[in-house]
Amino acid sequence: MTASEESASFRLAYVPGVMPDKWVRVWHERLPGVPLSLTQVAAAEAGGVLLDGEADAGLVRLPVDRTVLSAIPLYTETTVVVVPKDHLVTAADEVTVADLADEIVLHPLDDVLGWERLPGRPAFERPATTADAVELVAAGIGVLVVPLSLARLHHRKDLTHRPLTDAPASSVALSWPQEATTDLVEDFIGIVRGRTANSTRGRRPAPEREDAKRAGASGAGRKPTAGNQAGGKSRGGASAGGRTGGNRSAAGKPAGRNPRRGSGGTAKGGGRRGGRRS
Repeated sequence: MTASEESASFRLAYVPGVMPDKWVRVWHERLPGVPLSLTQVAAAEAGGVLLDGEADAGLVRLPVDRTVLSAIPLYTETTVVVVPKDHLVTAADEVTVADLADEIVLHPLDDVLGWERLPGRPAFERPATTADAVELVAAGIGVLVVPLSLARLHHRKDLTHRPLTDAPASSVALSWPQEATTDLVEDFIGIVRGRTANSTRGRRPAPEREDAKRAGASGAGRKPTAGNQAGGKSRGGASAGGRTGGNRSAAGKPAGRNPRRGSGGTAKGGGRRGGRRS
């Protein structure tokens, strides 16, 4: 029995911006007897949480250490620039990195985009978190480039955002320790991949018992068949023998069948016997 099955619960970590609600809802529908607990963790800490056994799986941001963690990419987010509602950027439906050349672009310490080269002009110091950076944008100190989900998470009425077409993008994945691919992890994989409850690719409860039941049912069905076949052969032999015997009887044992034929057949048979005896 796996650790997850012993605890009879499933622990799911997720990073800010990810909304696991739809998958959690399906989990409760399919596995009502197995509680699912949610824990939000910082994007930079997600890998450590999984490897330390504090969660069975996590909805994380790529990249992850593939030497110790398995990962199934789920989707890639649109990258946006967050600006005040009266900013010049709002005049366009979408912008490019070049459009931010003269802007102070805030780069929080928990940035998830992994820039090779930051756009615009650097701020005097880096904000500690994305939430802090949003506050600075609202104060008119600079602009912020983030995945769309984080812009929505930190939404303010005085701020808006526009797609940044040529910026790096952040991808979200389901990840878990390679050495801890439990049955419950397989169940959650099936859910995030959109498999139905009866999918042959998803895990089924107690597969060995199910196979045994099928084998038993098939065996139970075959035994009578084998018996019937044996009986059929026996009966077939008897029938064949009956038919053969019937033919022989017609040739040399008229008394075996002649009662069905009537007195005419008996009279003829009697004549033959009488002839032989004489």
